[in-house]
Amino acid sequence: MIAEIKSSHRKYRIDLGKPLDISIPLRGDESNLRAWGKKAPMIKPFKKGKAVFSVAEGAAINFNDITFNPHAHGTHTESVGHISKNVQSVNKTLLRYFYLAELVTIAPEKYQDDFVISRKQLKYALGNKKREALIIRTLPNLPDKMDLDYSDTNPPYLLEQTAQFIAERNIEHLLVDLPSVDRESDNGALLAHKAFWDTAGKTRRSATITELIFVPNRIKDGTYILDLQMAPFENDASPSRPVLYQILND
Repeated sequence: MIAEIKSSHRKYRIDLGKPLDISIPLRGDESNLRAWGKKAPMIKPFKKGKAVFSVAEGAAINFNDITFNPHAHGTHTESVGHISKNVQSVNKTLLRYFYLAELVTIAPEKYQDDFVISRKQLKYALGNKKREALIIRTLPNLPDKMDLDYSDTNPPYLLEQTAQFIAERNIEHLLVDLPSVDRESDNGALLAHKAFWDTAGKTRRSATITELIFVPNRIKDGTYILDLQMAPFENDASPSRPVLYQILND
């Protein structure tokens, strides 16, 4: 089905029958992705007395309880409420769901004892393009990103100046295939989060950060329409399913 999406004061044609899903599914076992020292999520049949609500156990229905942390167990989208004293639900942040987006691939560079995405790297990759959303795929890009345990591994992250550059370009939605835009252990500095949301100035309350995506190598760098789908949780972060669509009229 061909649809016409209005974004950035222009209409774009996309084929809704050819979605490119860049989310990581949540599984209730040890193979699931995790970060921040969290154990694997759980998906288990509800129990009431001796009754187990599983068809395999003789019940009429499957009726599972799910325990997980959106920040640690898969693709999630967060609002500035993630780092603010005032509660701001991510469910009330998005006013629409389709955005003009740019996908770029970057190999994090060495910085002190870390690997980071620098302002210079991103400026080169993005050029003069004006986009509502930015998707960063990091190298190496192997399928094991979908089931890694990132805890205590000091993954790559964005420098403060990189996040500031993104905010200066008026990019409202940032998506990364990392567990965080900040260093795993930074004593609560959260420099990239704060710079992206401009918490020291006029806070960008409509902006979001999506972490722990996975962009397969078959999806080429370039411009797409992003459909940022999200479960309606009244929380600072929610599981999400970002989907890309190729633009047909460019």
